Amino acid sequence: MSPRTPGADLPEHPDRLWRSPEPKRSYDVVIVGGGGHGLATAHYLARNHGITDVAVLERGWLAGGNMARNTTIIRSNYLWDASAGIYEHALKLWEGLEDELDYPLLFSQRGVLNLAHSLQDVRDSVRRVEANRLNGVDAQWLDPDEVKRVCPIVNTSPDTRYPVLGATYQPRAGIAKHDHVAWGLARSADEAGIDLIQNCEVTGIDVSDGRVTGVRTSLGPIAAGKVALCAAGHSSVLAAMAGFELPLQSHPLQALVSELLEPVHPTVVMSNAVHVYVSQAHKGELVMGAGIDTYNSYTQRGAFHIIERQMAAALELFPVFARAHVLRTWGGIVDVTPDASAIVGLTPVDQLYLNCGWGTGGFKATPGVGWVYAHTIAHDEPHPLARPFSLDRFTTGALVDEHGAAAVAH
Repeated sequence: MSPRTPGADLPEHPDRLWRSPEPKRSYDVVIVGGGGHGLATAHYLARNHGITDVAVLERGWLAGGNMARNTTIIRSNYLWDASAGIYEHALKLWEGLEDELDYPLLFSQRGVLNLAHSLQDVRDSVRRVEANRLNGVDAQWLDPDEVKRVCPIVNTSPDTRYPVLGATYQPRAGIAKHDHVAWGLARSADEAGIDLIQNCEVTGIDVSDGRVTGVRTSLGPIAAGKVALCAAGHSSVLAAMAGFELPLQSHPLQALVSELLEPVHPTVVMSNAVHVYVSQAHKGELVMGAGIDTYNSYTQRGAFHIIERQMAAALELFPVFARAHVLRTWGGIVDVTPDASAIVGLTPVDQLYLNCGWGTGGFKATPGVGWVYAHTIAHDEPHPLARPFSLDRFTTGALVDEHGAAAVAH
């Protein structure tokens, strides 16, 4: 399969760019899920391990799931050592990914502010700053005047309902254009000889004597030496096909954008207490997101009251946004684990691997998890950065509990 020459702006419907090959009868590795993580895993299987007899199977169009529905924020300022390790690894890869892929990702390190609105917020935030520094992650504590200098449009008046008492600041954080990231990774995998197969839904996973032997798909059966699950929002469904259960719940996650505006918002601002996070895209839209919808669902849409609360929170922090208009809203599906951290590694089925449960953190982890997941698949053992995220932590009790530590309310 050969992609047509991509232009500066990629088409809205990727099948116009990619022509899917007919799948072969067998592959060394089959990756289930053609989103950011699946494409990054394919890229690093080829680049780091020389493994190219690989098929990436996507039931829709490449990167048309959560990769097309995220808010593009990239950061690594997580509290726990395990989380900081994998996200900082990802951020370092982000910093060189445009050169690595020879593709414009519009990676913009404009920094991220995590606001504190109460004394407990301040204590938790300062603790996280110190933990970040111990892990080699750039982090600062800013007082309200310093917050105002970084982002002049934030309302730091002490008379507001949620006064800004300060914020953590990670200068190296930022955003990237998610469709460009997907097509940069896809182009690299394609050039390595990896098959990217669209409109190919996995309907079953074949297991014999405790070992995976292949997958059944809407395009017919495919034998595989190894199978890597990488489908956000549907991991528990795929695991059930292989005969085991996962500690996951699937929830809708919504976001929205405004109409195009002149540059007004210079950084990324997140507020856990109010709850909203806001950045401004390269073209000018304000991009806003909030927490997950609390009900379980596989629908790629959410409830209006989530958007309503999100907009109210945004206006608390940014009164100037009262003049903006919502252009469109959308929703994806996220898998959430009991400790709000990912699962990456081996499964009870030999040669079947798992990458899921990223909640709201999937996009920022893209190159990092692609790197460690490819290592895990190639060597049949977890990469050191992936070991804390093994499935067996839910039986040993060694949880990576980012529920209240990640500066996002899951």
